[in-house]
Amino acid sequence: MRDLDETDLEILSLLGEDARRPYSEIADEIGLSGPAVSDRITRLQDAGVINRFTIDVDHSQLRAGIPVFVQVDVPPSGFDDLRDQIGDEEAVEHVFVTADGDIWFYARAQVQNVRQWLDELIAQAGDVNYTVTLMDDYEWRPSLGGTEFALTCAECGNTVDSEGESARIDGQMYHFCCPSCRDRFEERYNRLEEGA
Repeated sequence: MRDLDETDLEILSLLGEDARRPYSEIADEIGLSGPAVSDRITRLQDAGVINRFTIDVDHSQLRAGIPVFVQVDVPPSGFDDLRDQIGDEEAVEHVFVTADGDIWFYARAQVQNVRQWLDELIAQAGDVNYTVTLMDDYEWRPSLGGTEFALTCAECGNTVDSEGESARIDGQMYHFCCPSCRDRFEERYNRLEEGA
């Protein structure tokens, strides 16, 4: 798949707000046809950018529990097993792995004694240290903010940097690494249009 462009990011952003949004509605917002949006989403799935469509359930509306954020210092020998065990626990909603090999997770512990629940949960890992933080509020906001992507030149395929140019040709946005690539592209485009 080619590099992501601005249209792909707009589609991802709209799907991030509502994964059940109809393709026709997305198409209206970004100025494409419904089939073009469908094609782009299929390519994003094939490339592994979109892994699945899901829902964001507010578990606090469904069940009670003590919301906790736990940081676990894991010995390397038991890391994989403990990560799987924590992830399989019904009360655990999100599992994170840090770059230095610790496991952090958010859970809604449905017990009176959080320490006892945690001791039982991680007992197999042996002697591990953990820190528990009681959460007051929790909100999950997935977004594309801070996402970086590389534009490629429509003419030569090089990466477009700050010296590049963009041009809208027949309603479609194209990016170029330099003015000469833009000129060559526009000349070829015009010749093809005249020949059609």
